[in-house]
Amino acid sequence: MEPLLILTNLPDVASAEKLAHALIESRAAACVNVLAACRSIYRWQGEIETAAEIPLLIKTTRAAYPRVEEIVRAQHPYDVPELIATPITHGLPDYLDWLATETEKT
Repeated sequence: MEPLLILTNLPDVASAEKLAHALIESRAAACVNVLAACRSIYRWQGEIETAAEIPLLIKTTRAAYPRVEEIVRAQHPYDVPELIATPITHGLPDYLDWLATETEKT
């Protein structure tokens, strides 16, 4: 089992919570944290943009990543959503076992 922490940002709380619920209901993720709003500054199509965004921290596994990506692509309102996955190299074994169990496809 290879646990992952995935980051994405959404434009508002409603779309963030909708995506979080879809990830949990489909067992693509074991847990999704909907964080407080932040300001993002980025270059998009040649222009510097500033936006308020709601970050999501998605806990899943490498095996479940394709389901996460599929759901994010289908439900995310951005043309090119941020979707960054980083391996979790250490963690409480009981938590990581729970994460693996919750993302098993039934």
